[in-house]
Amino acid sequence: MYPQAYIDYLHYFHCERDYFECHEVLEEHWKEKEANERELYWVGLIQIAVGLYHYRRGNFNGAKRMLTNAISIIRTHTNEIESLALDSKSLIELLENQLAGIERQDSYMSIDLPLTDETLLTSCKTRARNENLIWGAPSDLQNKSLVHRHSTRNRDDVIQERLAQLMKRQQKKEG
Repeated sequence: MYPQAYIDYLHYFHCERDYFECHEVLEEHWKEKEANERELYWVGLIQIAVGLYHYRRGNFNGAKRMLTNAISIIRTHTNEIESLALDSKSLIELLENQLAGIERQDSYMSIDLPLTDETLLTSCKTRARNENLIWGAPSDLQNKSLVHRHSTRNRDDVIQERLAQLMKRQQKKEG
């Protein structure tokens, strides 16, 4: 019913608080379609993860920019957001509260997305338990490889996959 990339996003978001990985899995899903066919609401979810990643690292300007953009997208794509079992009104309120904290330069606090599908939530929590993780656990702010994932992660596989996708698109254009 939901794309696997979205389920993985929820897992990384709520269990590991690996916002960088949230961004990666949804961006790859989003890019599976041709540029003119891509759904903007995925970008909104990606920007939530990127905004929280920046917020956790103390990059208040980046966090504000990303969450502001995410709210704008969610407001214009409420039906699509709700089709992903997210309460769009509660999500906007949650993100606006995060923005207020960013404006005050409050310390980062983990949030949970307002899921409305109990079956999805149960499935996600079961996966977490099976992996010995806790759904809704707060970020481990002492874990520098999590907090600074973009600078510590080996991305060779991602770079290779992007090059392969680029070559596919070029070959498709050439006929």
